[in-house]
Amino acid sequence: MIHELTWIKFTEQALEALINRDLQQASKLIGVELDAFFITDDSTRRWNNRLNQCRQDPRTLNWVAQVVMVNQKVVGHAGFHGPPDQAGMVEVAYSVVPAYRGQGYASLMLRDLLLRAKAAEEVRVVRATIRPDNAASLATIRPFQFIHKGEQQDEIDGLEYIFELDIQNFQTELD
Repeated sequence: MIHELTWIKFTEQALEALINRDLQQASKLIGVELDAFFITDDSTRRWNNRLNQCRQDPRTLNWVAQVVMVNQKVVGHAGFHGPPDQAGMVEVAYSVVPAYRGQGYASLMLRDLLLRAKAAEEVRVVRATIRPDNAASLATIRPFQFIHKGEQQDEIDGLEYIFELDIQNFQTELD
């Protein structure tokens, strides 16, 4: 299993290019070749939300989605929904390029995100919200000792299960 991921932070300009579906410009701005997975309808809606957050709170860009690579290949993007809230909670978000799904990359992304959260003094809880029919994401969080806390109705995704992890209890080894 591959254990090292490379993370590349988006710039606001790269997010703007993705929102405009200008894959060539976004790729140029961050220095890696992105594919159409980064400009789907869902993705451009996500980038628009993240860019708006960045414009409201400059800390956001350091917390939200980053490009994730393995061996010079872009395998997806991952990050948090934003910086920690006043209770010290962050919510994880990760997505793997379809060609690389089922190879353990989501677990590696989640592991790295949890390590980052654990290293951040202001983070106390990491949340994951997952649709009940998303078996892959439910399987991804299982080894990390998240606790089911309830359900919520998301305006876009519908019913989601809420899971939380006290980050101080996180054990750093995936395998």
